[in-house]
Amino acid sequence: MSLQRGQVFVISAPSGTGKTSLVKALLERNSAAQVCVSHTTRKIRPGEIDGLNYFFISRQNFKKMLADDQFIESAEVFGHLYGTSKREANQILASGRHIILEIDWQGALQVKASMPNSQMIFILPPSLATLRQRLVNRNQDDRDTVERRLTGAIEEIRHHHRFDFLLVNNLFDTTLQALEQILFSDGSTFAHDAQLTELAPLINQLLVEPLN
Repeated sequence: MSLQRGQVFVISAPSGTGKTSLVKALLERNSAAQVCVSHTTRKIRPGEIDGLNYFFISRQNFKKMLADDQFIESAEVFGHLYGTSKREANQILASGRHIILEIDWQGALQVKASMPNSQMIFILPPSLATLRQRLVNRNQDDRDTVERRLTGAIEEIRHHHRFDFLLVNNLFDTTLQALEQILFSDGSTFAHDAQLTELAPLINQLLVEPLN
């Protein structure tokens, strides 16, 4: 009996929404899914491990991989290049496990174009004020970078309609359970169209809320 091939799930969210923490908790509780580690040209941050959080490579090496068509998707975000390796993704899928791709909306659309059966999940913050506080609390960026990320968050949120599922990370455990439902059972409750009526006021608020 042949092993059933895994499925691709793309998870996108503005920086600081809690996407990485949610995925980490999801993987700790479920062995049937695995993150496909991205390549990036940005510098490694304190506490990160090469090959676990990202494959940290030079811009020159990244450009070579890109020219050799080794990426499912790639994008430039805040001046750094990011890409998902075709080889690694196919190895995970062949093992029968689901792939989780933590990438921005640009990369998500590239994945959807090349893998139409992939499922795309967008996670919203409960407010821009909450998002700002989360970015400040993680103590990774200076003030100008935080403001740039907030501006970028609004642009990302404008693309929510391109995703299959829509969540709000207000209560961590509730959002985690919703992700598990989407990946491993019936996530129709969180389908974009089903959520849009309820979340439309929040989305409108996020798009017009003053940054200062």
